[in-house]
Amino acid sequence: MITGTDTGPAAGTDTVPAAGAGAGAGPGAAAERLRRWRLVLGGDSADGTGCALTGRDQAMDAALAALYGSGDGSAGGRRGSGRGAGLGASAPSVARWLGDIRTYFPSSVVQVMQRDAIDRLDLSALLLEPEMLEAVEADVHLVGTLLSLNRAMPETTKETARAVVRKVVEKLEKQLATRTRSTLTGALDRSARISRPRHRDIDWDRTIRANLKNYLPEYRTVVPERLIGYGRASQAVKKEVVLCIDQSGSMAASVVYASVFGAVLASMRSLATRLVVFDTAVVDLTDQLDDPVDVLFGTRLGGGTDINRALAYCQERITRPADTVVVLISDLYEGGIRNEMLKRVAAMKASGVQFVALLALSDEGAPAYDREHAAALAELGAPAFACTPDLFPGIMAAAVERRPLPIPAPGQQPAG
Repeated sequence: MITGTDTGPAAGTDTVPAAGAGAGAGPGAAAERLRRWRLVLGGDSADGTGCALTGRDQAMDAALAALYGSGDGSAGGRRGSGRGAGLGASAPSVARWLGDIRTYFPSSVVQVMQRDAIDRLDLSALLLEPEMLEAVEADVHLVGTLLSLNRAMPETTKETARAVVRKVVEKLEKQLATRTRSTLTGALDRSARISRPRHRDIDWDRTIRANLKNYLPEYRTVVPERLIGYGRASQAVKKEVVLCIDQSGSMAASVVYASVFGAVLASMRSLATRLVVFDTAVVDLTDQLDDPVDVLFGTRLGGGTDINRALAYCQERITRPADTVVVLISDLYEGGIRNEMLKRVAAMKASGVQFVALLALSDEGAPAYDREHAAALAELGAPAFACTPDLFPGIMAAAVERRPLPIPAPGQQPAG
């Protein structure tokens, strides 16, 4: 099976659906492997397969050739390939191609091919047409592209774009909300420990550990001198969370995930959640957290970066430092005053704020980031690391409970 990184169709993915089985021995397996190689290599006379395609395979090859078979290499194809290139610049030809790839490839591969088409063939402008948006397979990366085009989007397209974005957001909320709420609710309850708990609120593990010295061998029991418990969830706000999100172009996927998580956190009564996005200006989108689609269309991807200004805004609004978690999501390329930014982080930590620095909140891992700033934050006790969406609830729970952050091991973090 051919895998790799952006070196051919649907990089890193089995882009050629098996018409039978690809494993095992025998003439059938060998023919299947040859067929797959032929689809990957593109049919150049020098590819060495000698395999001819017919029917559905020929149509699949044509769809791959339109994207990956550029004869001049300008669209990611191989120079000298025998494949004919080109989606052209017309919306009808692209629309037909989008329909073809949805017919021949699974959804995960379609999303990768769409992303490659936007990047390699500069098809972003075509996404401003409602008919095109209705034909695409929606995913986080497409949402990021649409948000970057938001200011250029005509009114006739905006409603269609919002529908596409809402579809992705609702899917993400369904995947992430339940685990996030259950993880954070448990952490909030545990963080509200009380010294004279009712019987049903006793934290037995901690109580036993704290009273092991009172073990009576003759009775084979521990006599607890001190009970440790935690209160039940209440309507009162126990913790405050500030999500401070860099909206530079490289952070598009992180902005999407952070907006969804922000909406989930804002739905929890025991949390007071603030969401702030920034480039060289700072925008507070807290009032829109009941609808993450509104949050996303309130962002403005691209532009410069002034982390210091954004953190200053957040710092001014912290009223309970010991009960506040600030999450900075940024690649740390600071266009503002570097030393002031670091002093501000140090001051927040000294006041009792739990500070979390995420280089990315996405499945893609860390983008290019400022390693010098990351090292400086680590020295202040705020290590910067990439975080996938499935790990985010656990990291927030640790921050709420003031435990060491469960920083993903290198093997757990996608390479960035």
